[in-house]
Amino acid sequence: MRHAFPCGNTALDFVGTLRARRNPAPLEMLDSPESLDAWFHESGLVDGETHCRPADVSTAVALREAIYSLVAARPAGEDLDESALALVNRTARTPSAIPQLTSAGRRVEATAEQALSSVARIAIDLLSGPEAQLLKECGRPECTQVYADHSRGSRREWCSTKCRNKVNVAAYRARVREGRRPADTRPR
Repeated sequence: MRHAFPCGNTALDFVGTLRARRNPAPLEMLDSPESLDAWFHESGLVDGETHCRPADVSTAVALREAIYSLVAARPAGEDLDESALALVNRTARTPSAIPQLTSAGRRVEATAEQALSSVARIAIDLLSGPEAQLLKECGRPECTQVYADHSRGSRREWCSTKCRNKVNVAAYRARVREGRRPADTRPR
């Protein structure tokens, strides 16, 4: 697989296709029509090829940034950006990917436009539903993955155990560099 899907929500995983967003050189995962095709397939939105074109990549990146803008505004309690709202709503108006029943089972074929419409509709459901209040951004500075915090007391700080482990390892190494032994960190 070329892409990661740590959130369990297609729209949030789509937002995560720009990794390390706050870094000077973020990592763009949607850098070609082939990578967009792969994302659609790996996400489970489509079973076949979407035959993306370069213009579809530009459209996808614009939609991703609009969704990110809306998702980031929710936890901060900010007003939603009108142009982002308009883009997400306009994209959602296009017919979405439609599953078909075949003799071999379920199959979804779609154009890039239809697949993006599906992503926009999922984002709308997320942002207008009860999970909107659970949205957080990963606490690891190098990660900007957004996730819905379903933990008890909403105390989760990281998008995944991978990020949690990286933060803990970095903190441990910092303590070792300072000359403190790991036992010195226990509360007294």
